Amino acid sequence: MLRGFHPDPSILRVGGDYYIANSTFEWFPGVRIHHSRDLANWRLVPAPLNRRSQLDMLGNPDSGGVWAPGLSHDGERFHLVFTDMKSWTGNAYKVGRNYLVTADSIEGPWSEPVFLNGSGFDPSLFHDDDGRKWLLNMLWDHRRGRNRFAGILLQEYCAETRRLVGPVRRIFAGTDRALVEGPHLYKRNGWYYLLTAEGGTEYAHACTLARSRRIDGPYELHPDKHLLSSHGHPELALQKAGHGALVDTPEGEWYLAHLCGRPVDGKHCILGRETALQRCRWGDDDWPYLEQGGMLPAEVVAAPRGAPPAPPADPPWDGRFDSAQLDPAFQSLRQPFDDDWLSLTERPGFLRLRGMEPTVSSFRQSLVARRVQSLHASAETSLEFAPATFQQMAGLIAYYDTANHYYLRLSHDEELGRCLNIIATDGGHSGEVLDEEVPVPASGAVGMRLRLAGSELRFEYAVNGGGWQSIGPALDARILSDDHYHLGFTGAFVGLCCQDLDGYGHPADFSCFHYLEHDSGGKAAADGAVRRPAARSPLAG
Repeated sequence: MLRGFHPDPSILRVGGDYYIANSTFEWFPGVRIHHSRDLANWRLVPAPLNRRSQLDMLGNPDSGGVWAPGLSHDGERFHLVFTDMKSWTGNAYKVGRNYLVTADSIEGPWSEPVFLNGSGFDPSLFHDDDGRKWLLNMLWDHRRGRNRFAGILLQEYCAETRRLVGPVRRIFAGTDRALVEGPHLYKRNGWYYLLTAEGGTEYAHACTLARSRRIDGPYELHPDKHLLSSHGHPELALQKAGHGALVDTPEGEWYLAHLCGRPVDGKHCILGRETALQRCRWGDDDWPYLEQGGMLPAEVVAAPRGAPPAPPADPPWDGRFDSAQLDPAFQSLRQPFDDDWLSLTERPGFLRLRGMEPTVSSFRQSLVARRVQSLHASAETSLEFAPATFQQMAGLIAYYDTANHYYLRLSHDEELGRCLNIIATDGGHSGEVLDEEVPVPASGAVGMRLRLAGSELRFEYAVNGGGWQSIGPALDARILSDDHYHLGFTGAFVGLCCQDLDGYGHPADFSCFHYLEHDSGGKAAADGAVRRPAARSPLAG
């Protein structure tokens, strides 16, 4: 349904409109929200966390930032809760703060954030039918010898005073699958249903369901314990199934939106953690079950009955920088699209990036990129850049995080002048792929292209209007995944970047960025040009 790096879905229906919010981690703007009328065709709406006053992530670690947002509606306005994770690995502590923003319209504007707590991550807000509001989040226990994922907390939220009030209750400790997180609460037929994620967001992932007649418990487990999991079934196309959220249709049908991954080789999910849908049915025992029975995810599920016709798709972006706004597929690392490093107007028809810090920096990078949403894709650009020193670089990047990426860069050598090389950063270690720089003409545009074919990635270049030439060997694209080197939570991006290690902001100008998806034989997709994210439903759903 939502291909490529769309993890931790929180799904919501308001009238006949469906919304899904997904984590964005260190990518700015924060939280991606898609809208649909039929659960099959999705349109990206403006991001809610789009200014530094709402989300300041400079210095946040890889896979820090926005964790597991919770989207809800109380009948009057939208509520979005999220964690800004400042530190999460390397020691016993996690440094994260949970916030709330609200808006009358899903397209904003969204309010300034209200601080909620810092006891754990994955917050969600439940609006009870008596008008009371309740915050849930997992509890992190840093103490030696304790269960770090210590259970699900519940506390009342007062909308008038904009703070949490009353006692904090631990309502669910989880099961033997462990690592309980991602809580969502629902009410039906007098039962409170608590849906959580367990098993960690890897191959043991699961959706665990419990219920109670009282909001504060005690909660009894689902007869099958887990509502969904693909653990132990490597033959399934959808792996890592877990971290879900429920939604009903106006006709009374139920669906589960959930996280999943599609490994290229049985292990590495280059596209990151994605969102899929499963149909559910309610049993006579007032428990939901997957429509297909059991707990294994289906690859294809039926659309809801009575769904309206799909609206016309947004016209695809033509790949040219002739607008004053970037295409919404683009995101930046940790910071907004500020005029001090990015401009679409200084040189009309070009995206100008002013060089900033190297690609291993967790502070100010001059980088814009979009998700890779197919294992067979290409991206290309045309770059005009006049570097004066080896400390000035610009080019085309295939990026996972600061520790794992490939970068075809144009720079300057004292003897050769302008020259190309590929920088490979793998496991935090960076170095040139080619033993010798590839010289290019002293002036003029340089075309750059990358091709992804499953686990293999190749770069090409073109000069003086000539044809494409290969540069460097086939590269292992599996380093662009959650499953390589260290645990991460994002996915592969392709984009443009510029560095000036002198600190003076030397500019690079890009005239285009074309992203194409192909079939496994390399043929471009039938609808041609650059695709917006998730225009059609390619996963289960």
